[in-house]
Amino acid sequence: MLRAGMYLQDRYEILELIGSGGMSDVYKARCHTLDRLVAIKVLKEEFSDDVNFVTKFKMEAQAAAGLSHPNIVSVYDVVDEDSLHYIVMELVEGITLKSYINKKGKLDVREAVGISIQVAQGLAAAHEQNIVHRDIKPQNIIISRDGKVKVADFGIARMVTSQTQGNAAVGSVHYISPEQARGGYSDARSDIYSLGITMYEMVTGRLPFLGDNTVAVALAHVEEPITRPSIYEPDIPVSLENIILKCTEKRPERRYHAVTEVITDLRRVLIQPDDNFVTMEPEMDYDSETRPISADELKVINLGHKAYQLDDEEDDYPSVHEPEGRVNRGIERILTSVGIFVAIVIVAVLILLFSRLGGLFRRGSGLGPGGPSSIQMETVEGDTTAALSDTEVLAPDARNLPVDMAEAKLKEYTLVMRVVSYEESDTVEKDYVISQTPGEGTVVQKYSTVDVVVSSGNGMIEVDDLDIAGMDQDAAASLLKQNGLQAAFEEEYSDTVLAGRVVRYDPAEARPGEVVTLFISRGPAPILRTVPDLFNITEAEARQRLADANLNPGEITHEYHDLIPAGCVISQAVPANESVEEGSQISFVISDGPEVHHIASLSEIYDLTSAYGPGSGQGVLQLEVRLRQDAEDGSQYVTLMPATEVTTSGQFPLIFPRIEAIIPGAEYGEVELVNAETGVVLISYPVRFYVEE
Repeated sequence: MLRAGMYLQDRYEILELIGSGGMSDVYKARCHTLDRLVAIKVLKEEFSDDVNFVTKFKMEAQAAAGLSHPNIVSVYDVVDEDSLHYIVMELVEGITLKSYINKKGKLDVREAVGISIQVAQGLAAAHEQNIVHRDIKPQNIIISRDGKVKVADFGIARMVTSQTQGNAAVGSVHYISPEQARGGYSDARSDIYSLGITMYEMVTGRLPFLGDNTVAVALAHVEEPITRPSIYEPDIPVSLENIILKCTEKRPERRYHAVTEVITDLRRVLIQPDDNFVTMEPEMDYDSETRPISADELKVINLGHKAYQLDDEEDDYPSVHEPEGRVNRGIERILTSVGIFVAIVIVAVLILLFSRLGGLFRRGSGLGPGGPSSIQMETVEGDTTAALSDTEVLAPDARNLPVDMAEAKLKEYTLVMRVVSYEESDTVEKDYVISQTPGEGTVVQKYSTVDVVVSSGNGMIEVDDLDIAGMDQDAAASLLKQNGLQAAFEEEYSDTVLAGRVVRYDPAEARPGEVVTLFISRGPAPILRTVPDLFNITEAEARQRLADANLNPGEITHEYHDLIPAGCVISQAVPANESVEEGSQISFVISDGPEVHHIASLSEIYDLTSAYGPGSGQGVLQLEVRLRQDAEDGSQYVTLMPATEVTTSGQFPLIFPRIEAIIPGAEYGEVELVNAETGVVLISYPVRFYVEE
């Protein structure tokens, strides 16, 4: 196992382990050559000496390396380094669809359809390269943080060749197609079945087939009818339910023939969810006796049992090979091949015969050009135009050509082009022809019209075309709004763009309603200065040091300090050696030296009867004691005793052993006894303050 900090090829720095499967471990790493994060899938040590495992491991890279599509995880490099075998891939930071379903329970219709379309687009790109994934499941589908869906793990993918015939069951048992479970031929329709099961799980939150073991589940895929999704999710639109049911037909010929057809119907769900527009294949006559699954087929399914024991969450599955001794199936294949060859020979002879007879009728029938015989197509020696009349022509292929070139090409064939509509396309460039009617190779009359559908692009707005770089912030935001986009703002320094104007933007293209971030200039980056150390120097020295560093003194405050001499700096707001903008203000605190306390005391008895007289009787007073000190700006007071209720017939003690001065350094003050109700001072006592030792 690799460790964080290790380097591969002196280029890839291992950062952390992010996943582990049956055959491999996946690490997050940094490519220091291109300065980007990548994922590195390393074959486990126990398999590195096994030629079969190494070959299977490399097969994944070979299958995926040639695929470049936004909905497929990209493969950057395949490396053999000593005993290490690894694949360097695109790092997709996000969550698997399986985890997302588990987290939400089930997905709403629009979300499920959106994810399904993106998965199907990735599969379409693979199928165009004749690659069948063969293990489509939520665990192999990743949803990135920006919502992009990507298909991963082409570990058991194969080119669509004769090799896809007769392999034992591969793939994850809960999503496997019936033909894969039998060990039969698997093609693009097998991926469509697995996609259908994945859609089923997204909208219902459950799998259609469960069992006590993996063999039971595989047999259920082969034999048991699928429960309609609406049984578990009554609100599912009829159109989406029928798409799922058509994808998961037991017989491949009853499913969609291509994943592009699935994409078309899924997009229509978003517009017409309640319309029953899905065309289901007609039921075939199965009146003959039920044929039990053969011993050979059951053997293949059981042989796959070991492969199914791996946790579906893993990303690798060991290959399960064809069992030896399948003599009957081999003979059956030979006979089938011979039969097909004989049929081809017979059809070729019949075509040749009828084409010759058609020529005789053309010469002697007198029907002339344009008659029934004139549309016969001569096939001898590849000549496909010999049967055309003088007024007919074969329609050329104008697809994937710019409009002007397509029009010129059709004109060469004496045909007229007519643009009937514009449609968005993720695969055909803007102003290029998507489709034509009639299609390529169709016999048409000269000077007739060919209707074409032209791409309006992928629906993305090219921000580059708006030329907003250098614009004022408000003007740029307004222009984005006029074009259906929203603006967000971030600031950054720029030596070339004036403050308040757009330095750059991201992304370069966006769909209507999406957000474009505008990076607004703050002007040139400021000059940075290092804050000097002001500790324990005088205020004058501190000011000089700040001036030398092109900095200014900020707020200056004073505090007592037992250790720092009076007049010297105790602390500063910004620590020494930090970098700040030139001209910044640095506040600091000056010591007033050790704190000095000026103390006085008072011990007196005040006879209340002397104030109110012996004949006043016993009354009640609210008395307060306070200290008064006079300063240039007026008298200052501090309460020594709050208002207290006393009787007028007694004596009132004024004993205060420690009275602290209000004004530091003031030598005298007066302690006043006050009637709190009237504010009248009954008596005052002068006190003198001394420095406390």
